[in-house]
Amino acid sequence: MAGAFASPARKIGRVQLNRVHSSFRTVSVVLHLPSTVALHAHSISTDSLSLLPFLGSALSQAGGPYTDPDNGISFWGYTDPVHKVTYGFVFPPLAAKSNEFIGEIVAPIATKWAGISPAGNMLQNLLLVAWPNAGKIVRSVRFSNDYVLPTAMSGPVLTDLPSTKVNATHWKWVFRCVNCITWSIPGGTRSVPVDSFGVPAWAWSNVAVDAPANAQSTFNQHTDFGFFGLDYSAAHVSQAAYDNWKAGGTGGVTTTAASTTTSSSAPSVSATPYDYIVVGSGPGGLVVADRLSEAGKKVLLLERGGPSTWETGGRYSPSWAAGANVWKEIVKQLSDQYITESMFNDGNPFWWCKANGWPASWGNHAPYTAKLKARLPSTDAPSTDGKRYLEETFDVAAQLLKGQGYRQITINDQPNSKDHVYGYSAYNFVKGKRTGPVATYLKTALARKNFTFKNYVYVQNVVRNGATITGVKTNDTSLGPNGVIPLTAKGRVVLSAGSFGSPRILFRSGIGPTDMINVVKSDSTAAAQLPPQAQWINLPVGYNVADNPSINLVFTHPSVDAYDNWAPIWTKPRPADSAQYLKSGAGIFSQGSPRLNFWRAYSGSDGKTRWLQGTVRPGAASVTTTLPYNASQIFTITAYLSTGVTSRGRIGIDAANTARALVQPWFTDPVDKATLIQGLNDIVSNIKSVSGLTLITPDSKTTITDYVNKYDPAGLNSNHWVGSNIIGTSAAKAVVDENTKVFNTNNLFVVDASIVA
Repeated sequence: MAGAFASPARKIGRVQLNRVHSSFRTVSVVLHLPSTVALHAHSISTDSLSLLPFLGSALSQAGGPYTDPDNGISFWGYTDPVHKVTYGFVFPPLAAKSNEFIGEIVAPIATKWAGISPAGNMLQNLLLVAWPNAGKIVRSVRFSNDYVLPTAMSGPVLTDLPSTKVNATHWKWVFRCVNCITWSIPGGTRSVPVDSFGVPAWAWSNVAVDAPANAQSTFNQHTDFGFFGLDYSAAHVSQAAYDNWKAGGTGGVTTTAASTTTSSSAPSVSATPYDYIVVGSGPGGLVVADRLSEAGKKVLLLERGGPSTWETGGRYSPSWAAGANVWKEIVKQLSDQYITESMFNDGNPFWWCKANGWPASWGNHAPYTAKLKARLPSTDAPSTDGKRYLEETFDVAAQLLKGQGYRQITINDQPNSKDHVYGYSAYNFVKGKRTGPVATYLKTALARKNFTFKNYVYVQNVVRNGATITGVKTNDTSLGPNGVIPLTAKGRVVLSAGSFGSPRILFRSGIGPTDMINVVKSDSTAAAQLPPQAQWINLPVGYNVADNPSINLVFTHPSVDAYDNWAPIWTKPRPADSAQYLKSGAGIFSQGSPRLNFWRAYSGSDGKTRWLQGTVRPGAASVTTTLPYNASQIFTITAYLSTGVTSRGRIGIDAANTARALVQPWFTDPVDKATLIQGLNDIVSNIKSVSGLTLITPDSKTTITDYVNKYDPAGLNSNHWVGSNIIGTSAAKAVVDENTKVFNTNNLFVVDASIVA
């Protein structure tokens, strides 16, 4: 949606900057359990059980169910953790084949306007935009055939629902959108994928529109934008519930998949107890569930969202790939337009030593890393013909880096080399397709009778009696009375819900700082699930949060092919490239968009070492420049302050029990900013030595220091959030011990990026 709602006067890019790279820190490290305490009911040696969180990749953004307390409407949606704007949808029964939905945007008053594209990008798609004015909401439906300011769209009909409002702190637009599922485009139609998984796109601005009272006002390009995964097939309710809400009525009904209905008054069902309940099917949860089921344990894996790849039921695919069993993530793997890259970079073992906050028992991770690499080998030449494609940006960036003393390596052959080195980007691809734990660990787990996997299950809290966890509370009453799934007598719960999701579950379970548990207590529904206050466990859940601040530099070079900034890849790709990929899994479509990665170590003024990591790729998320430029020749270097970053933030929950950042984790330590500025200046220091290379963002009128100082804080977000359930040896400073067990509990573990020190 880059370029959505853009001013016609500004040249902009098409592709969203990828904020989620699995390449940070040590993606390949396997979280192992010291033999002193095993994570299972009976002793299993550490050689037979290893846990992998794939640090960073569990951080991709996905929507889920929530209920608006003002109107009782059960939406499926997403809250952006940076701007704290919520976007939600709910649909009539799928069987009704209706052409409408109910939606909402809820935003802090600082949000001058916000927009949502249910189908996920700008061109030829339904675009909804709204803003507050004089105590009321001004809104419109817009459409565009090009990357210019979208204008009024004919056909859709909007009706504001009664809970629409503006107050001193927030504005809320709740609406019914008729004729909004399918619409005409030149040569055909386009639709919201109401029966499958989709990737809505949002846009946000802190700059007011030009004429706030006019629904068709012009305005500048969004300040920020992004995407989130959403299983539309689960966001349907009964016709009676939908009719009530669309008429302005209130009252809650739980959203259900397809046309079925599940209500809070559903009859009690018998529940199956499990040895292990694993919450979250990101890479950490997938590996844990597979290894535990391999050991003979009865394992239940719960996933909040829906199917992902084609093998797991994902069916969101472009029309040009019909019949090829290609899910959108594979086709989109090179464009950065959606959720994540499958980059796979080994890290320096030093990063995981005791000096960096890890328990001493974690020092020898090499045997576990070797197991991972054997199961998930990386490649820097993923095309099935062994060739590399669209490598002009590699060649240009290599010239620049060589002039700064860098040397080329094969990245994952030399994991200890992370200073003044660069190489071809490495991927976790097989036969030209994204792979990873879904294609490997989940595949073997699903073949076992002692393994059960459930989608669309939202875990609210663990059920506990003092230090002992007895089960989990979910929104799915088909799995147990009131949605409670029990453990066996020696059972255990493993949280792998990510740096936001796992803290939320702990808070709602009476584990964490008192102020956050009191937020839960203030919600009557959530409070009913809390243990007695005497059983609350005070741990620093949500503190020590880090993320890697990132800055984009945009260049042009006459040799570069920006690939139309990836704009037509979904609807109308270059015929020869799509044909080559469909025929043999070869060519441009067989790899991700990054072409080169590089690292450099810096000693800060505080004496601490910080690593700068960079990614080079064709195209750009957006261009801000006073210089004329050729849009077909643009490319981006994204520089991240990686391992060694010292700034810290905090994750908590709001009154709706939604996890969000309470303190942003970027540049709270000024040495981090100074180091990143130094690194950026070094990157461009010898730009004149590369013939034809031009820096256009920032341009010659802006210094690197001014560029960083004025950089939108939201743009710093790399989505590499770690540390919210930090590992350590003391409950005073950490949430989990060296075995990843939550302090002061008997059988609760966390195995995702939130434990990273």
